[in-house]
Amino acid sequence: MQQSAQALPMTSKNAEKKLPVEPFGQTLAKHGLNLTREETTTLQINVGLLCNQACRHCHLEAGPHSEEVMSAETVDQVVALAQRFPFEIIDITGGAPEMNPNLVDMIERLSGITTRLMLRSNLTALANDERDHLIEVCKRRRVVIVASFPSLNEAQAESQRGRGVFQESIAVLRKLNSLGYGQPDSGLELSLVSNPTGAFLPSSQDQSEKRFCHVLKNKWGIVFNNLFSFANVPLGRFRRWLEQSGNLERYLQKLATSFNPCAIEGLMCRSLISVSWDGYVFDCDFNQAADLYMGGKKTHISDLNELPEPGEPIAVSHHCYTCASGAGFT
Repeated sequence: MQQSAQALPMTSKNAEKKLPVEPFGQTLAKHGLNLTREETTTLQINVGLLCNQACRHCHLEAGPHSEEVMSAETVDQVVALAQRFPFEIIDITGGAPEMNPNLVDMIERLSGITTRLMLRSNLTALANDERDHLIEVCKRRRVVIVASFPSLNEAQAESQRGRGVFQESIAVLRKLNSLGYGQPDSGLELSLVSNPTGAFLPSSQDQSEKRFCHVLKNKWGIVFNNLFSFANVPLGRFRRWLEQSGNLERYLQKLATSFNPCAIEGLMCRSLISVSWDGYVFDCDFNQAADLYMGGKKTHISDLNELPEPGEPIAVSHHCYTCASGAGFT
């Protein structure tokens, strides 16, 4: 049975007391800040935790054996939600979204509702020839592809994502380029996401983008539109690795020390609602992993009669330091 409107805590205070950094809410207060919602313009949909990889940095602990996959019924409910409210952007994520058998149907139905439809990919899930139809649908529907490509160093990338992943990702990027993705004036947007392979923060996004552009173009003839460089979130599998390697406290302190008050204004959670694979609503994908429900209530999309009002509070915990460190996480 679905649970709806069940009151839940807005912050994991008990867990935060055990950490070497002050609660995120206290840090906001010190700077005279409140993390509240603005107008909701983006719908993010996590279609499941099934993935062909089991990356060390995954905050959702997605993997090949995950059984959490969005059903056709929930897809119908998501489409109905998108029809009820005027979302400017719809962002499909996972796991590996490509492994959800209802993905093509979802793309076809959502593409006529929003002006900007995005698909997040780990690239290797597109390597299978059986996914050529999915790529063609994405091309025809002008779906933006946001692809994970953590490092230009093959050994570093594979230490995070698995053996053989790097060359397979290169092959998929070249294939996407051949279809027009990332090419100037094609209207087919291809963006890359880079993240560190260890317990440290990313380098400057501008510098990283220039380096990625240069190396990918000159070494493999690959082009893309944008690079987003993000820190890893200390949740799920990545948090467990931090604990096992003795890096958790030091990593959290790095994030907290790098807190940037100016980043708060542009945080994605302020204009986004995130729907889990089973249809419940969160402020962001990271809060899904932390079981922090939007508005402190466990609400299913079938019971969502209105979008959150501007000014409503956003559920926070220690992982929010990731998004508010350095240049932020938008």
